[in-house]
Amino acid sequence: MTAPPDGKSPIEVLLVEDDPGDVLMTQEAFEEHKLRNRLTVVSDGAEALAYLRREGQYADITLPDLILLDLNLPRRDGREVLAEIKNDEQLCRIPVVVLTTSQADEDILRSYQLHANAYVTKPVDFDRFITVVRQIDEFFVSVVKLPPRG
Repeated sequence: MTAPPDGKSPIEVLLVEDDPGDVLMTQEAFEEHKLRNRLTVVSDGAEALAYLRREGQYADITLPDLILLDLNLPRRDGREVLAEIKNDEQLCRIPVVVLTTSQADEDILRSYQLHANAYVTKPVDFDRFITVVRQIDEFFVSVVKLPPRG
């Protein structure tokens, strides 16, 4: 087991997002604000679970310290992915921020019932989106003490 991120060293962030525009904006937020954290992107729920379980091409990956999860994904819905993460002894300690366009009360409630660590609605405006991604990053890197990597 390696040491936990200390707020000074980069963290591993997994973005589970199928919208290329949102992926690009998130990548730009990381680049524009010189976020040193490593962002890995997978585009559907099945791929996210394969990544997290280190299956196939993902056998040698480092597990993420933080997951940014969209709800509306192809192949495996984000709610299913969240449930699987939080029911897995190896993965349940990884903080999951639901980052989605849905403002529906039932999605918010269900995400927290499935033990999401936060629920953030994606702003449509580019500058606001950049600000939100930066705030998530700052919070999980500078404020929160993350668990050790498994």
